[in-house]
Amino acid sequence: MEQKWPQEIWLVRHGQSAGNVARDLAEAAAGHHIDIADRDVDVSLSELGERQSEALGSWFASLPPDQQPTVVLHSPYVRAAETANIMMQRLDRNRMVIESDERLREKEFGILDRLTTYGIAHHYPELYEQRQHVGKFYFRPPGGESWCDVILRLRSVIDTLNREYCKERVLIVAHQVTVNCFRYLFERLSEKTILDFDRAGDVPNCSVTSYEFDPKLGKGGHPALRLVNFVAPLEATGTPVTASKDLPAAPKA
Repeated sequence: MEQKWPQEIWLVRHGQSAGNVARDLAEAAAGHHIDIADRDVDVSLSELGERQSEALGSWFASLPPDQQPTVVLHSPYVRAAETANIMMQRLDRNRMVIESDERLREKEFGILDRLTTYGIAHHYPELYEQRQHVGKFYFRPPGGESWCDVILRLRSVIDTLNREYCKERVLIVAHQVTVNCFRYLFERLSEKTILDFDRAGDVPNCSVTSYEFDPKLGKGGHPALRLVNFVAPLEATGTPVTASKDLPAAPKA
């Protein structure tokens, strides 16, 4: 049966952003609001996030040419686009398809945007309690998305991968929830399993989770997990590894 999947898929969370730093400061001070003026889509990388992106780009550039990405898809959010662009400076862009895809955007937080855990509990106690009861997989804040909503749009991304990029080596640069939801789909996980992974720790900035096509998996082959939250490229250059949540903060329920 003809292969319908990319040969390799890398999932990368963007480098540390100014929003990650602001969230950590707000949480540490038990504040209600995350002090950042930009829209979530416009939040840039921090200086450390730029260094993380450079380190990861150098690692990809060190791979043999026939093992480097041929397609780069990234979220249109500034922090993800900056991560992808910095990484691509170390690779031959002329050999690659590079596309911004809005389906890879961060989960939309709606009315809870820029609120810390403390802020959500204080300003919207009924939503805080509902989320605790329903769980983050199904909970949709007013004006926002649940994990299921993100998964729905990523299903169409997978259709695009199969239709347009079969046998290619695809690098996807996006966000923490996006990475986890792709794992849910590629690995055919249950709600409990993916939330257990999420509860165990945040996806590190500029970490790599990768899959390689295995013709022996399933009917006609399927991507097989190879790396999970791989941060050796950062550690090898002495670049600090960070794993801050994206906006807004929320308990791991």
